[in-house]
Amino acid sequence: MSPSSRGSPGVTAIIAAHDESANIEACIASVEWAGEVIVVENDSLDNTVALAKASGATVISPPFITIGLARNQGIVRAKTPWILVLDADERCTPGLAQEIREIIRTTNCQAFRIPRRNYFLGKEIRHGGWGGGKDKPIRLFRRDLRYNANQVHEQVDVPEESQMGELKNSLLHYTYTSLDQYFEKFVRYSRWWAEQNYARGRRGSPGAIFVKPPAKFVSMYLMKGGFRDGTRGLVLASLAAASVMAKYVRLWERSVMKAESQQ
Repeated sequence: MSPSSRGSPGVTAIIAAHDESANIEACIASVEWAGEVIVVENDSLDNTVALAKASGATVISPPFITIGLARNQGIVRAKTPWILVLDADERCTPGLAQEIREIIRTTNCQAFRIPRRNYFLGKEIRHGGWGGGKDKPIRLFRRDLRYNANQVHEQVDVPEESQMGELKNSLLHYTYTSLDQYFEKFVRYSRWWAEQNYARGRRGSPGAIFVKPPAKFVSMYLMKGGFRDGTRGLVLASLAAASVMAKYVRLWERSVMKAESQQ
């Protein structure tokens, strides 16, 4: 669908994408109602760019620093008052689209949280912190707002909490259709997390490596009810614990290597 024929001139959809040929067409199709769609592409080696352009999106490929700063590159090019951010593995439902169209006409809020329904290996996860309305990132906001520069856990900087609302309808998040996808992201994010936290003055310790991974497992699997999602819940809690261990081991490695280099 061409930009001129889209149905909501008040909203630009921003989609970040890296090697997302399996997802990009369906993601763009889910936001065809928006005034424009901008795909911020990061060094894809597949045909993500060609598929995005063929689907009617504007594609930009700025140098990649962080995902938040990449999204900002799309935001500054937007021609509409409102921004809707999606990842390529997310889908906007018709109900969410209608709610967005209605709320931007009357609201005084600057930004909105949107709940996500998360899927893992093809099945929705309803517990363990992944479901039950617990996952609600800021995804709809006015064009003058920007993401911070965090490498992980990037956030939209909203001046005041009172300026933020929450939508009722959900994004669909088809995360990790294979374990290969999980482990590829696992490596990158544990490294980025360690780099970010070391730069902020945090240091690794044996105590954190010993305590935090099992604490994460207990939190997800037992306290937050991950066991109710069956084997997938067990796998997710185990992977989350492994991810926490990788983060703190990497932070410890940086701390030790830096200290030993100064001796």
